[in-house]
This record gives sequence, structure tokens and C-alpha cells, in this order.
Amino acid sequence: MSAIKSSIFNLLKGDFLVNKDSFKNWRFILFVVALLLLMIASAHSSDKKVMEIAKLTNEIKELRAEFLDKRSISMGMRLESTVRKKVIDLGIKPSEQPPQVIKVISKK
Repeated sequence: MSAIKSSIFNLLKGDFLVNKDSFKNWRFILFVVALLLLMIASAHSSDKKVMEIAKLTNEIKELRAEFLDKRSISMGMRLESTVRKKVIDLGIKPSEQPPQVIKVISKK
């Protein structure tokens, strides 16, 4: 038990960082720190992309709703009854005579 206690005590004191063989321990620690920094940067990058995707999805929904609204307005404006109401203010009335067909016969 005393060997385990002394090894835990040495670990807590940080003897493995100041021994004569500590260079390989430092290399490993720096390697782990570099991997952790890379993992954190990757997580932030993926979070940023997820937020951008959510923002663009909401923008698409808003634009689709606006498109449907404008399309229904334009469909209503193209109705004959709507056009008649608009042109009556200008003094234009529908013709009371049906259109006549003009036939052009060319002689060669």
C-alpha cells in the first residue's frame, strides 16, 4: 500500500515533469494538448456551420412564404373581374361587339 501511496503522492507533486526522463513526458503532454486544441477548434467550426445552416433554413422558409404571398396577389390581379374594375376608372369598357376575324389572302 505504501508504494501506491508514494506513487500517487509523486504524481500529485509533479515529479514526472521534473525528472531526468521528463522530456518524453513533456512531448506527450504537448501532443495531447495540441490534439485537444484541434478538437476544440473542430467543435467550434462545426457549431458555426450548424448555426449557419439553421439561419439559412429559416431564411428559405421566410422567402418561400413571401413568394407564395406575392404569387397569390398576382393571381388575384390577373383575374378578369379585377382587371375590369381597374380599367373602368380609366374609362375603358368591354366591347359590345364581338371581335371580327380578318383573313389576309396573299396572291403569288
